[in-house]
Amino acid sequence: MSRFSDITDFDELRRAMAENYEQPEGPARNARAELLLAQAEKLNVPLAVIEALGHQLKVYNYSSEKDKMFVPFARLLRMWDERPEDFDEYEVHSLHWVFKWMSAGMLNQPHVPLASIEKWLGEMEHRYRLAGHSERAVRSAEFSVATHIGDLARAERAYGAWLAADRDAMADCHACELHGQGWWQALRRREAEALELWAPVLEGEYSCAHEPHTVLASSLVPLLRLGRPDEARAHHLRGFRLVRAMESMRGAYADHVEFCALTGNEARGLELLAERPAYFTDSGDPRSKLDFMSVVALLMSRLTARGFGEQNVPGPAGRGWTARELAAHAREEALALAALFDERNGTAYVSTHVRERMDRSPLLERLPLGVRSTRAVVPVPAPRPPAEVERTEGTAAPEDLPALLAQARRLSESLHPGSVGAWAAVSRAAEAEGAELDAWDRAEIVDHEAIGLGPEGRTLFERAAELYEEAGDPGEALAARARGANVHALAGHPDAALELISEPYERILALWADGRTGVRQTASVLVGRARILVQRMHESEDADVVAPAEAAVRELAEFCAGAEPRHAEDVRLASRAAEARAMLGELAARGGDAEAAAGLFAEAAERYVAAGLPWFAVQYEARLAGVAQHLGDLETAERAARSALEHGGAELEAVGHAQLHLQLAELLGAGERVEEASAHALEAAHWSDEAGEGPTLGAWARHLLGGFLLRLGRWAEAAEVLESALPDLTTETHGDGAVAQTLWWLGDCHTELGEHREAAERWLRAADMARHWPEQRDHAMLAHLAAEALARAGLPGEADRAYARAVDLWGELGNVHGYVRALRARAWYAARESRQGAEPSALDEARELMGDAVVGCEAALSDVTGEENQRRIAAELGETCRQFGDLLARSVAEDAELASFGPVFEEALGFVERAVSVYESLGEDFLDARTAAELAAGWLEADLRRGAAAAGRARGVVSALAGRDDETTVARRAEAERLSEVAGAAGAREEG
Repeated sequence: MSRFSDITDFDELRRAMAENYEQPEGPARNARAELLLAQAEKLNVPLAVIEALGHQLKVYNYSSEKDKMFVPFARLLRMWDERPEDFDEYEVHSLHWVFKWMSAGMLNQPHVPLASIEKWLGEMEHRYRLAGHSERAVRSAEFSVATHIGDLARAERAYGAWLAADRDAMADCHACELHGQGWWQALRRREAEALELWAPVLEGEYSCAHEPHTVLASSLVPLLRLGRPDEARAHHLRGFRLVRAMESMRGAYADHVEFCALTGNEARGLELLAERPAYFTDSGDPRSKLDFMSVVALLMSRLTARGFGEQNVPGPAGRGWTARELAAHAREEALALAALFDERNGTAYVSTHVRERMDRSPLLERLPLGVRSTRAVVPVPAPRPPAEVERTEGTAAPEDLPALLAQARRLSESLHPGSVGAWAAVSRAAEAEGAELDAWDRAEIVDHEAIGLGPEGRTLFERAAELYEEAGDPGEALAARARGANVHALAGHPDAALELISEPYERILALWADGRTGVRQTASVLVGRARILVQRMHESEDADVVAPAEAAVRELAEFCAGAEPRHAEDVRLASRAAEARAMLGELAARGGDAEAAAGLFAEAAERYVAAGLPWFAVQYEARLAGVAQHLGDLETAERAARSALEHGGAELEAVGHAQLHLQLAELLGAGERVEEASAHALEAAHWSDEAGEGPTLGAWARHLLGGFLLRLGRWAEAAEVLESALPDLTTETHGDGAVAQTLWWLGDCHTELGEHREAAERWLRAADMARHWPEQRDHAMLAHLAAEALARAGLPGEADRAYARAVDLWGELGNVHGYVRALRARAWYAARESRQGAEPSALDEARELMGDAVVGCEAALSDVTGEENQRRIAAELGETCRQFGDLLARSVAEDAELASFGPVFEEALGFVERAVSVYESLGEDFLDARTAAELAAGWLEADLRRGAAAAGRARGVVSALAGRDDETTVARRAEAERLSEVAGAAGAREEG
């Protein structure tokens, strides 16, 4: 703050106020404004005090300390009434403009009586009339008062009068007016009309310092109500990015928290609360605090209703909060504030509205946003039927033990995934009833419990085998032991699994040969052994493991083929036969025969579906998608991935959903179907989070989603998603290429959003990663991009250093275009230093750099082959010569005499004429560039008092452009006319 504490003149004060206004909103900026007012008063210049008071008013208005506005305004108004001659035109305008802020400010402070507000409206109307202003702003202010107190009839009248009055200098900007008009339509539940009014703001036709920020926030709930969730998601991502750093926008921030609460995004809502802890307590603007506490209560109520009432949540400083506690606190605060407003207004309107907002029901159970949630809110899965019961429409769940047994047997016979839960339900019912089950049913219970436990179920398979033996089925006992052995293989112990299955395998073959067991049991042991050997093959690079695996798989396939004609209706046998085809596919893939693998995976999936087992087809449809993609058959890959999603249905685990949606996103993105690809990447991000894979699969999904959004031109959304992905992307898991690409894309987003310093930071970080790559083109490109961003950010020194890095890199790569462009940029920086009073050597450096660029082009032209390459380098030479001439001409002081600047302009003319010649050799494709260079040469000749030559250039340009009427041509002709006029005057001087 010290640089604001010793101001000695008015200009210095103005610079300090301008600098302060560019600082982030908040108490620190306000405090500096107060200090600047004290400095202004020391200058003994009335206008300085007036401007400092206006600055103070402005920063207070755009902060959480809006209640401080009234004092400086009262002082300004008194100064105006006493000495209006002290105000210049701008400050007169500003004083009347601020009347509107005072109206809103009074309305937002419940301690200001309603009678005072109404009186102020009259004062505002009177002063506006005296100043010759329209009543449009007055009627807009009256509309705000009427809607706030709930006098909707008066609001409707004021609304009509507002729109009917003429727009003048006191009217709010178009963007702000359209926000208020759309807000009224939304309040009246005319959402479609609201969005129609907001369209010009949303589409960028109108904007201001706080729009489209508030329109985006206000549009969230209307879009959800209209069933347009994709647009609502986009508006949230785009809008929250705009309001995040603006302390004064607590009301709009509250709209984003509300959106999260109403769309199943409570975790993100908590993140938003954590970002702005001061919003819980800042009291300078009670109305926006009321909005904020209302949506906090809504969010906490949603969490409590979903069973997370004891979850720790961010809240007011000084203590810890659970969702349940904060829900009660926020509700109490909101209602207390509402009561203050209602007491002031003499109505119950504010309290009614607040209660309605706090009690809103969700508008969507789940709306994936694509961004990462860092707060630990346990996800609640979507409701689905209990796994133990296969319910269909109109079918009730069985309740008694016999019905549960029948259901469990039916599900296990059909290999339904719900069979595990069904047998668990039988076990609970039997225990509750004290029923005695036979050995077979007890074996099924234990067997299915083991299946459900996965690696933890190994010992239970042995117990199931004992019960099957007790039930008199030695073949099923061996099948249970085979399942237990397979668990060892899946746990990473294939050799131990082979040892465990060797005895069941030999015994089952003997039992089958003697006719003492069935097809089903034999196939179960054979498939278990084949799985173990294939698993060992996957885990080993040893070629010796392939032959045993292939032998086991073919044994299974031949057994199933021999048995199928006699057991055509046996679902389990059909399943084993399908799996045999799939394992043959794995063998083909291991052997490098991708086409055969694809065919076998497709056949396996088709067999599963034909047998009524679509859930088993999912794994091999996913494998088919991957192999087909590898073969370049994107159509088959897409079809397989879609089938896998369809066949997985409700039985597919969250991680399966994530993987399949990711696969589809990559496939569709490769096929340039970016909109659909982004939808699948969004789903992949959501399901990854649900599966607890946010830092791995989720980060990759967000990386892809951000890239797709970037390709769609949705810069703000892309930036939000990519920034969300970045903390989880690691070189170890995702590779340094993915991290660098994310940074590159973020730089692109920042550039499109006008955030050039941030773009430079992203690109420089990516360039540092690319520094160590064998191929250095990306390194050079990133350094060049960073240099351009630094230049746009107004950081010439940093930009020049980045360009120097790019020059070296492009030179090493032999890329003449990048090399020359970076040299030209450096030359312009050196010339700029020369114009700003640097040593004469700066201009010499600029000349040298531009000369190096010319030499680089000439050398490349002599070496390059191919007509197209030669044309491109020739065009680069033409541009370099044109810029060299321009640089030389600009190096001369504006007030220099002809004797001093003549030689420099002659040299410049030589380079520009060479550019003309180069472009002329390239033909019609470069007509625009040639005519631009011709005109530049003409201006130089006019300055050299060669009027006839300059006029000839102008005529030549007009002639060359004959028959064209595009925008560039129109501009060229207009410039040629101006040149002709100047050339005539130059010619007269020449003759004189």
